[in-house]
Amino acid sequence: MRMRIISGEFKGRFINVPKSDLIRPTTDRVRETLFNLLNNELDFNGLKVLDVYAGSGSLGLECLSRGADSIDFVEKNYVIYKNLNENIKSLNAEQSCKIFKMEALKFSTKKSEHQYNLILADPPFFKYDIYEVVKNLLTNNFLAEQAKIIIERSKQTKEKDTEAFEQEPFKLIGDTCLYKIKTSTALDRSLR
Repeated sequence: MRMRIISGEFKGRFINVPKSDLIRPTTDRVRETLFNLLNNELDFNGLKVLDVYAGSGSLGLECLSRGADSIDFVEKNYVIYKNLNENIKSLNAEQSCKIFKMEALKFSTKKSEHQYNLILADPPFFKYDIYEVVKNLLTNNFLAEQAKIIIERSKQTKEKDTEAFEQEPFKLIGDTCLYKIKTSTALDRSLR
């Protein structure tokens, strides 16, 4: 399967998505809606982005195409990691991208060397370690000032997600719920 980059420097270029039960790529419709919403809130130029549960890298590579300075990816599965690395190479983007081959939960427990302006998390829909990952990202200094975490989940997990994130999704698209955690509100919550 191939996915198209929607906008920016790599607009119209394709990246590969491996055939695997371990990956559920964000659909074109959801990506287009998400990036239209983000375009109204931020300027991608110069951003430092973290793509957690990266899969094919479609979200992070879309940010890079729109002007982000650098993208760090977190992906634990070797086959998917290899595919992600090939996608980065196909765009000649190795200088702007780094892949951490490890579980998101383990990555989030480390003290961050960088602060990110935007963190994108698209975990498998029925994987609940995302709650701990978000908590760790907040407490371990991963977010720059005015940063956002965008989390993609399923309507089927909405009740648990709403309780864990202490908010309703900011956007519903088909079966997909998008949650947005901003630095100021996130820090207030983590101090409770």
